[in-house]
Amino acid sequence: MGKSYKELMPTIDTLIFDVDGVLTNGIVTVYPNGELLRHMNVKDGYAIKAAINAGFKICIISGGTNEGVQSRLEGLGIKNIHLGIHDKIQPFLEFVKANNVNPKTTLYMGDDIPDYPVMERIGFPCCPSDASPEIKELSIYVSPKKGGEGCVRDVLEQIMRVQGKWKGNFYAKYD
Repeated sequence: MGKSYKELMPTIDTLIFDVDGVLTNGIVTVYPNGELLRHMNVKDGYAIKAAINAGFKICIISGGTNEGVQSRLEGLGIKNIHLGIHDKIQPFLEFVKANNVNPKTTLYMGDDIPDYPVMERIGFPCCPSDASPEIKELSIYVSPKKGGEGCVRDVLEQIMRVQGKWKGNFYAKYD
């Protein structure tokens, strides 16, 4: 039997997230002009900023595309953002190679079938509580929080607390 998620938390140094259904609640409001509105949780944003300040490598790989989402993620300080991606393996492999990432010390939080191929290749697959059954089964940690409702904050805060990096980041500044 493999290690428990708590045993793996001290080794995590890289974080990869899907957007829709993880950083958002998966609901998209479609305006008459075709613009799509998504909702993100500020607590997730704070935890991401704190993780960046603590030295974690962060990457976003998402099938969705939206200028507002891109702007929000860049505003948090995320440099590796891949939107409009349907086959998530290629950007994952490119990110791993370009950033000297060890998949065994990488967390990936996804919520649906397109995330599966990457999640089965990393050391810490996890998901929100409202993820698809296949993703829940693959995950070593299922957050009690739903997508867009603090699931990212939940797992990041736990990892950073275990590593002694949470308290020093209480004042993560937003640029």
